[in-house]
Amino acid sequence: MIAFTASFIFVVLAEMGDKTQLLAMAFAAKYKAHQVLLAVFIATILNHFLAVAAGRALTAIVPLNVISFIASLSFVIFGIWTIRGDKLEGEENRVSKFGPVFTVAIAFFLAEMGDKTQLATISLAVKYNSMLNVLMGTTLGMIVADAIGIVFGIVMKKHIPQKSIKWISAAIFILFGLTGMCKILLTGI
Repeated sequence: MIAFTASFIFVVLAEMGDKTQLLAMAFAAKYKAHQVLLAVFIATILNHFLAVAAGRALTAIVPLNVISFIASLSFVIFGIWTIRGDKLEGEENRVSKFGPVFTVAIAFFLAEMGDKTQLATISLAVKYNSMLNVLMGTTLGMIVADAIGIVFGIVMKKHIPQKSIKWISAAIFILFGLTGMCKILLTGI
């Protein structure tokens, strides 16, 4: 249950203001919200399955304490990345003949490749060694964060304190990362 909850919280925080959340908001202006959310779910489950599998494979090759330290360091990096922010680069304007769900799913899957939420999913899979719980937590976290983004993006576009959300998310990532690194350095675990 801890792996699921932590994965859910981390991805919700990582996705706030992320380019894939911005992409979901942009697509929601073009397509129906339920089509965008279905596409986000399809893309996320595939993308995060690959990320969880990669995290699982790492634990078979690299010692766990080394991976744990790198995973903790990566959370600090995610915090800094969150502060820096992301921007869309035209993905929402591409025209497709495949329909809204397929179009959004492909764009979202590609945008998520190498994104901080995918990298966070790899780190969480390493940290918790619970593939199913991490996959379920990160997927639900992505759906919730993007649903929030879509709703607020459509309804209250001018009232979202994105800067505040970004700084709080970044602080939580950095805090968890530093805590994890200190624990490993002090206890060797």
